[in-house]
Amino acid sequence: MSEILIDVTRLLGRLLKKKLPTGIDRVSLAYVQHFGNRARAVVRCGGKSMIVLSGSGSEKLFDGLLNQTAELTRIMSPLAKNDFFRVLCGRKLADAFLVNTGHDGLEEETYLEWLRKRQIRPLFLVHDLIPVNHPEYCRPGEMHKHLSRMNNVLRFASGVITNSQTTLNELGGYAEKTGQPVPPSIAAPLAAAELPPPRSARPVAQPYFVVLGTIEPRKNHWLLLHIWRKLVERFGDNAPKLVIIGQRGWECENVVDLLERSEAIRNFVIELPACSDADLSTYLYHSQALLFPSFAEGYGMPLMEALTLGVSVIASSLPVFSEIAGDIPDYLDPLDSMGWLEKIEAFSASDHPVRMAQTDRRAQFQPPSWSSHFRLVENLMEQLA
Repeated sequence: MSEILIDVTRLLGRLLKKKLPTGIDRVSLAYVQHFGNRARAVVRCGGKSMIVLSGSGSEKLFDGLLNQTAELTRIMSPLAKNDFFRVLCGRKLADAFLVNTGHDGLEEETYLEWLRKRQIRPLFLVHDLIPVNHPEYCRPGEMHKHLSRMNNVLRFASGVITNSQTTLNELGGYAEKTGQPVPPSIAAPLAAAELPPPRSARPVAQPYFVVLGTIEPRKNHWLLLHIWRKLVERFGDNAPKLVIIGQRGWECENVVDLLERSEAIRNFVIELPACSDADLSTYLYHSQALLFPSFAEGYGMPLMEALTLGVSVIASSLPVFSEIAGDIPDYLDPLDSMGWLEKIEAFSASDHPVRMAQTDRRAQFQPPSWSSHFRLVENLMEQLA
């Protein structure tokens, strides 16, 4: 097997800023876990220089990332004196595979040129093309950055890994539209995060629902908050509660206004911007259902986490959700507010026939595993080698 390099720049930067892992970060950590004992860490410095750590430096850095240690700066200090900042110039890196799992740096020409000059074979994991296909849901300027990323993926990648066939189809559509060939590619579904066992005690006494993800326009929190106003009008104190797990993101002022200023829903919405894995597992497990009304997704890790825990899901009728979950969730158009209201009412009662029907369907669910994911990835590596 060729030497494997893992770009951990994004993971290291977020950990040093004490940011909680996102879905993309969890995927990146799974790669560190799987390949770490036979890989070397790569860190980009300002997009202009690259550091390839020695074996011992990589081992210590991988360990710090996997354990999410707050003392990573202490770990890095002795490495800086010894081998952390040692670029392995004397080591031949030609034909090594470099794995980038987080889109990070793919817009930087210097990054790709560094790889090309050293004849390193990049493997890029593409999570989605949302900024290209739905720029209205993203930060200003994100579309142009992601266009550069996808163009560089098509130009420079030795191989491409996508999280779903839907994402691979979208990448193929973009390549055809722009007249570019698609490198050798695979669709390798992602496993759910390995969450701790849920605690037996309910975190909320009343029936409640969970929405999981950063508060941003495409996640459609605005729809749910207006539905909750309707539920409170109909049922008063007997209305279910809504637990929002996720940090406040960008261009979500209308949602923030409702959260902070709506007296009608104040006592029925619980916002958790920081949530440990143990708390996440517990909140999901005891909920009536996960609500996932997104306008666009590349995969849908919250859906996978909920179904793996045996939790019901009400989700948008997106092609990728049908791909990874079949007919198990209850699907609705993300703009069908009355449909969402009626479905949430039905799922508020644990013995409602609609909810029980999904419980029966869930028995057929076979979650993807990391072992099957990495089997596909290593098969791709063998083909490219």
